[in-house]
Amino acid sequence: MRKFLIFALCLTAMVSCGIYNFTGGSTGNAKTFQVNFFRNDAPIVEPGLDRDFTIALQDLINNQTNLSLTDRNADLVYEGEIIDFSIAPMTATAQQTAAQNRLTISVNVRFTNNTEENKDFEKRFSHYYDYPGNSQLSAVKGTAIPEIFERITQDIFNASLADW
Repeated sequence: MRKFLIFALCLTAMVSCGIYNFTGGSTGNAKTFQVNFFRNDAPIVEPGLDRDFTIALQDLINNQTNLSLTDRNADLVYEGEIIDFSIAPMTATAQQTAAQNRLTISVNVRFTNNTEENKDFEKRFSHYYDYPGNSQLSAVKGTAIPEIFERITQDIFNASLADW
């Protein structure tokens, strides 16, 4: 019981003093963030993908930082476009049909840090989801797209705000 109490006190001290935060995000002097609408410029347009991605990025930053979301004049600005939404066969069966397909989504992101301009970047982020070749995209996109967005948004967060 004594060890647990000491551990709890140390943990409380670290969190309250700001020595460590559990997300690894460093917002510096920034107080606000803005996520502009990510236009869908992919050759194959999936309806609503642009809106869903914009909301997913807003939610991730909102949940992992203490920044306030705003629609203009923010300290941190995320903008860009969805540049790829593609499906490709990955493996084949003996009958020369796809045994596995891969859905890939790529996003171009421009990050502007108005409090520390040396942290600005423009970068492409991409991730994929593999699914059985005998499945239609419509059957798996409810799982595939959120999973891809989770990975891409976390990569964007790490590139823009993580200190590790």
